[in-house]
Amino acid sequence: MLSELFINNIAVIERASIDLEPGFTVLTGETGAGKSMIIDAIHAVLGERTSKELVRTGEASASVSAMFTGLSEDALEILDSLSVPREEDGSLLVQRDIKLEGRSACKLNGVPATVSMLKAIAPRLVGIHGQHESYELLSPELHMTYIDSFGRLENLLEKYQAGYKRLRELQRQLRELDTDENEKSRRMDLLRYQIEELEAANINPGEREALTQSRDIARNGERISSAVEMVKALLAGDEERGGILSDVSIAAGELERMSGYMSQLEEPVQKLREAGYLLEDVDTVLQSISVDFDPAALDEIESRLDLLYRLGLKYGESEEQMLRYLEDCQEELHKIEFSDEEKERLSVEYEQEKQKTIALAKELSQKRHTAAERFTKQVKSELAFLNMPGVEFVTQIERVPLTPTGCDKLQFLVSANKGEPPKPLSKIASGGELSRIMLAVKTVLSGRDKIDTLIFDEVDAGVSGAAANRIGEKLRQVSENRQVLCITHLAQIAAMADHHLRISKHVEKGRTYTQVDPLDLEGRKQELARIIGGDEITQLQLDMAEEMLKRT
Repeated sequence: MLSELFINNIAVIERASIDLEPGFTVLTGETGAGKSMIIDAIHAVLGERTSKELVRTGEASASVSAMFTGLSEDALEILDSLSVPREEDGSLLVQRDIKLEGRSACKLNGVPATVSMLKAIAPRLVGIHGQHESYELLSPELHMTYIDSFGRLENLLEKYQAGYKRLRELQRQLRELDTDENEKSRRMDLLRYQIEELEAANINPGEREALTQSRDIARNGERISSAVEMVKALLAGDEERGGILSDVSIAAGELERMSGYMSQLEEPVQKLREAGYLLEDVDTVLQSISVDFDPAALDEIESRLDLLYRLGLKYGESEEQMLRYLEDCQEELHKIEFSDEEKERLSVEYEQEKQKTIALAKELSQKRHTAAERFTKQVKSELAFLNMPGVEFVTQIERVPLTPTGCDKLQFLVSANKGEPPKPLSKIASGGELSRIMLAVKTVLSGRDKIDTLIFDEVDAGVSGAAANRIGEKLRQVSENRQVLCITHLAQIAAMADHHLRISKHVEKGRTYTQVDPLDLEGRKQELARIIGGDEITQLQLDMAEEMLKRT
């Protein structure tokens, strides 16, 4: 649920920190007080497009932070897929900065994020339904998700989609094999040539590096040999005078005899002995080194390196890449040579998979029809409760060729007036009707979809009296298993809420400021009385407000 919302420099809201509770919360206030700015701020943290005009006049930037707690496992899995670290308490902090100059910035749990990442997690956090914003109902592609959720068909859909994916893969493989004979022959000739050339080269991993080192030794063999012999001579010396090894040994022995008189000489003696051992190791290694200069061997190395260079230009820079290219060519040639047999095998497998997938699609379609019938009946019942008994609600399902979602094309149709044929929602319903239809749908889906917080923006538009009471009751019912926020202008709805926030504005030093205040019982009475009668609050209006609160 949305636990905290912090808004900074969004339009008329200079600074607002809003703590939100579970259950049903209403937000009320005069027109222009800033209620829509709160919705815009929430849209921002959900990854919706923002305008720099949202930034408060005179400020360089604006920011919105939202804390969500008690995240569902689905939401946490999405965060994992986005490489967003989990908090120990399962919470999520979403931050978005909007700047007049430069790029805006987003963060998820303190980690830099993109707007697309916000959009990826948003459907598991909040659903916003406004008078002009019930986009889900206007998108037929989402209607099917409602029916699948209502009928608990997600597992069957997932099974179908796995079969459909395999079917498409088999189709792709068959298309690749379906080439004309001339093209097949040309391709086989090229592959055989490439395979023969690479096999003849007998390439070994690491070969080029070893050859390069051998070439360097061969090119500089005389110089290397001269240097080795000189050092060997320095270490061993000659018959008249010993070399470095002898000198170090003598020096160590001389100091060792003197260390009995002076203890400070013990350390130099030890280091001289160590130096002698190291020099002996050097001498042993040098004695084993023999460098012969062979022009023929150098020519052979140069020729081999040139061959590897030319092959590398065609088949890959490294020996590993060339060998992988050889394996790919061998595999492709094998497939082409045995393409008829492979095509026959794939065709059989395709037909088998096709029958399985069709069967799953039909099963899914049948269960959708059953679920849609029950769903439609319940939505119509909810619409009647919401004082929309004349609205005809229909779930239209048409059979189509296999798609990633099955063999159905599904959308909701409505008729707002008796005698009129049902048509798509986008062509019929008004903003107020859409909001109430969405409320009815969400009531039916209550507990089955995976959104923790629902926000209804002026769902009461165009209604009053008994209809308003019904909407309030329905909002309270939906809030039993999720958080519901509602912006309303009707006292009947506001009186039914568990929590009440008042949005107000005032002018100070020529600037407009908006503030959000949680209301206690007395505050709620005053606010309900204002909604009922305007600025001039009478005792009768206060009594009416108190009576409404008692009834709920």
